[in-house]
Amino acid sequence: MRRGDFHYELPDELIARRPTARRSDSRLLRLDGSTGRLVDLGFRDLPTLLRPGDLLVFNDTRVVPARLHGRKDTGGKVEVLLERLVGPRRALVQLRSSKTPAAGSEIVIENGPGASVEGRDGEFWILAFEEDAASVFERCGEMPLPPYLRRAAEPFDRERYQTVYAREPGAVAAPTAGLHFDSDVLAECASRGVSTAHVTLHVGAGTFQPVRVDDVSEHRMHAELAVVPAATVAAIAECRARGGRIVAVGTTAVRALESAAAQGPLAAYAGDTRLFITPGYRFRVIDALVTNFHLPESTLLMLVSAFAGRDHVLTAYRHAVERRYRFFSYGDAMFVEPESAALAPREAP
Repeated sequence: MRRGDFHYELPDELIARRPTARRSDSRLLRLDGSTGRLVDLGFRDLPTLLRPGDLLVFNDTRVVPARLHGRKDTGGKVEVLLERLVGPRRALVQLRSSKTPAAGSEIVIENGPGASVEGRDGEFWILAFEEDAASVFERCGEMPLPPYLRRAAEPFDRERYQTVYAREPGAVAAPTAGLHFDSDVLAECASRGVSTAHVTLHVGAGTFQPVRVDDVSEHRMHAELAVVPAATVAAIAECRARGGRIVAVGTTAVRALESAAAQGPLAAYAGDTRLFITPGYRFRVIDALVTNFHLPESTLLMLVSAFAGRDHVLTAYRHAVERRYRFFSYGDAMFVEPESAALAPREAP
């Protein structure tokens, strides 16, 4: 497969740069991967697509206000973007400045404490803070909006670039399929006999890095911390036993669940994942997917194409462009059912 096999044309004005007035005001495009059939809906129609006994699996990661501004000891400006916390006072970060900082140099955070540059770790830097690192980002940071929004974070982003069920701090990008859920949609799902479970995958800044190689098989995914608790494994087993479907909310939930089943039967999991899902992959855990519209040639578009078939997915994207759907993080959503060949045989409950 080539990177260009996942290209589509998107008019710039269809990139949603601000959220809808209410979370569930978004539109929802249903794609049946077995037939390619498309249905235009609103997100508040999602509960009607679910069945009693289904299980929604959410990623409960919480976005950290991960972008800091400061000055180097030489006076130059520097921007700090968190990749992940690696200790009470230490963080793995990207540093952006006119001149690359040297190991041992000092940075003073705007409205915050000092920090020292310990050295490199691959493409990132290790930064040691004078205070608790998590509290520094929470107090002094701004929400790390995706670069394609081309605007600075505004006060409303603190709430809207965060799911209503977020609880585990650590992400530097939102699991955006979950941004559409509000209390009314969640309550309607529950009233229809749909249960919920959670995984955690702390989305890293690498999620915005493009695939730079033409041969997709040569791409190496960035590492992200994933946790699938035993309670979620048990909930999935119970769902299977009652004949329900596992509906992942977002590609991050997919990657967490599939990582936990990569070596055999689904089991509790905690550790880094670099799972890269492309067409030909057979899904071991999920049966349906709620997801946003993704960037051309991105690893996320490749994952959705693996689930519902590349031709069907690209046809759906062309349809969405024609119907003026809103794209990317603050955009509209899809409910995707699989191409039959994409599913691995399910174990008997």
